[in-house]
Amino acid sequence: MTKNVSGVKSKIWLSAPHMSGFEENYINQAFKSNWIAPLGPNVDGFEGDLEAYLGKQSHVAALTSGTAAIHLALKLLDVSVGDEVLCQTKTFVASVNPVIYVGATPVFIDSETKTWNMCPELLEKAILDRITKGKKPKAIIAINLYGMPYNVPHIHAIANKYQIPVIEDSAEALGSRYNNQPCGTFGDMSILSFNGNKIITTSGGGALVSRNINYKKRAIFLATQAKDTGINYSHSEVGYNYRMSNILAGIGRAQMQVLENRIQARRSHFEYYKNALQHITDIEFLDEPENYFSNRWLSAVLFKTKTIRDGVLNALLEENIESRPSWKPMHQQDIFKNHASYLNGVSDNLFERGLCLPSGSSLTTVELDRVNQVIKNYFG
Repeated sequence: MTKNVSGVKSKIWLSAPHMSGFEENYINQAFKSNWIAPLGPNVDGFEGDLEAYLGKQSHVAALTSGTAAIHLALKLLDVSVGDEVLCQTKTFVASVNPVIYVGATPVFIDSETKTWNMCPELLEKAILDRITKGKKPKAIIAINLYGMPYNVPHIHAIANKYQIPVIEDSAEALGSRYNNQPCGTFGDMSILSFNGNKIITTSGGGALVSRNINYKKRAIFLATQAKDTGINYSHSEVGYNYRMSNILAGIGRAQMQVLENRIQARRSHFEYYKNALQHITDIEFLDEPENYFSNRWLSAVLFKTKTIRDGVLNALLEENIESRPSWKPMHQQDIFKNHASYLNGVSDNLFERGLCLPSGSSLTTVELDRVNQVIKNYFG
């Protein structure tokens, strides 16, 4: 076990950035050509790389963050003050905050046990209830939690039935697939994240994806301060400074070269944990349903009780190993506790018992063994 000069055990991170080794080539090229301005060849190239990977006539706008992408998606759907948006309660707050940015109101939907994502039955119940209250929802934000695709056929059947557009939050799911179709291609618009902890990273960044080229064009217009055509700096509406920089896009181009390796590594880590720990009856793993393929961005497991979960978390912390409870549901958050919620107890249970184990693609076998041994020791 590696220790530093002070004798402290080396840190194992939850999901550390993992460089490919090719990043400097793109960055240096940008410096040599003086393309340090926000836009440049790397931005076009990164968007092209993503479009080729996603296929299905995808059109990609590279932005500063996944949060910015959700914000623009809501703007493109004309979601505004007084509107309601149906959101998965089991998520990170960045999936919901943009609803507040546009002055709309999030309404929360609980999860199903099959995928840990939005429950179709509760979704339809919520739609019908909101309609009876005179508030037909303006959009649905469906999330691929920890890389597991949501219940695509059922969620979209309901959305189509009531003619409500879907924003697919694939911030955690680049490389995941349902029925061999990539996540990020199911929504009327979809979003990706390239934050430092994601499966590939641009340090900070995101993207808006759509099969509609006009959505891409409109998103780019709004993301570059909504500058009207012409040499003068004329603006007829409010815009945003949301465009990805040429430098960060260069990092993204290098990361795309190793995306499949990163997916394979994270899936391998999940299987490593499962093989090592599945004999412990107090631990549960989320298996892939038929036709589902998860990138296993994070290896999330369930323990029998919250007490056990907290005990394992603290045991790992004592060994300088980072782990995190699964996302705290939005309906439990102080800022959203008074919002309408349609609950079945699943997300509360996942939060109480769930723990995300170290999952970064750069983890070594020695580090994985170290994590597994701490957990095994906890259970004696």
